[in-house]
Amino acid sequence: MSGTLNKVMLIGHTGDEVKMHYFEGGNCIGRFPLATNDSYVNKSTNERVTTTEWHNIVVRNKAAEICEKYLKKGDKVYIEGRLKTRKWQDEQGKDRYSTEIQCTDFTFLTPKNENQTTGPTTQQAPQANVPASNPQVASPSSPDTEEDDLPF
Repeated sequence: MSGTLNKVMLIGHTGDEVKMHYFEGGNCIGRFPLATNDSYVNKSTNERVTTTEWHNIVVRNKAAEICEKYLKKGDKVYIEGRLKTRKWQDEQGKDRYSTEIQCTDFTFLTPKNENQTTGPTTQQAPQANVPASNPQVASPSSPDTEEDDLPF
């Protein structure tokens, strides 16, 4: 295989609010920690052991503004992105490294309060039913629908 792949998929809980940094020209980045957990049973003590791994998430521009607006500490989120390691020097001149997840896609998994969740859901349900019923009515009378009847 000649190609390479740098892809990360995480589902976890945010460890803090999104910290924003704005640049000249209107660009911005948002940073927040994400915790993922792994658990197993210790065979010698028969105890359940849970370990937490922390990931540094970086989102850019419009995605960062959306995350800042809607993500709160403790929210569950799906993150997709790529690994990026940064290098810098500390005050003593030592090389330091930080590995981050450069977020390319995300999905909020924590449901918001009932007022926000109920409103869009009830609005979307009738809209989804209307297009589904219209093609059924239009298909017997319209010969053009055969061309538009694609499986995707």
